Amino acid sequence: MNPEPESDCALCPRLAEFRSSNRAQFPGWFNAPVPSWGDPKPKLLIVGLAPGLRGANRTGRPFTGDYAGDLLFETLAKAGASRGTYDCRPNDGLELSGVRITNAVRCVPPQNKPVGAEITACRGFLTSTIAALSDVRSILVLGRIAHDSLLSSLGLKRSQYAFGHGARHDLPNKLVLFDSYHCSRYNTNTGRLTSEMFEEVVFAACKHARIGQFAD
Repeated sequence: MNPEPESDCALCPRLAEFRSSNRAQFPGWFNAPVPSWGDPKPKLLIVGLAPGLRGANRTGRPFTGDYAGDLLFETLAKAGASRGTYDCRPNDGLELSGVRITNAVRCVPPQNKPVGAEITACRGFLTSTIAALSDVRSILVLGRIAHDSLLSSLGLKRSQYAFGHGARHDLPNKLVLFDSYHCSRYNTNTGRLTSEMFEEVVFAACKHARIGQFAD
């Protein structure tokens, strides 16, 4: 399977219908499956849940245009894993160094909640994405759904790798999986995730990947 779905992917009828309605309501937005973005030969792969309606679904770049992106790109900059300044736009000139970002589900779901069948249908793209990135050493998953889908895409049993913020899992093929709560506004507003907690996990993933300030 191609790592990137076609712009009119019809694997998930509910998401395709939602995409169609968004195209009618917001004709100037991206409104398509959001492709992976970042360094084409990364050592760290970050896996989120799905595009936000007014974030990546609008801009066409993962985590660009919403609060989760503000925190993610600020933290990557602190780790030295980016060049340029993030400005909530796909043409802001920001570049990632050794990092690539993708989502477990490529299309925006209603209420930001994909259902199980949609997560399963989109998993082939995640599997193909990982297979195409031979230099990846670290994988950082944001949230339990991304964690579970990542394990399934690698054919691994979820019971052997329990999700937990800050958890580190040694996977086959010398991959190391790092877990974090999703950097959503809800999680930070409720105190479930602080910027310090998030920074600690991102830095650990970057350090293992040997990128940014942790490069050899």
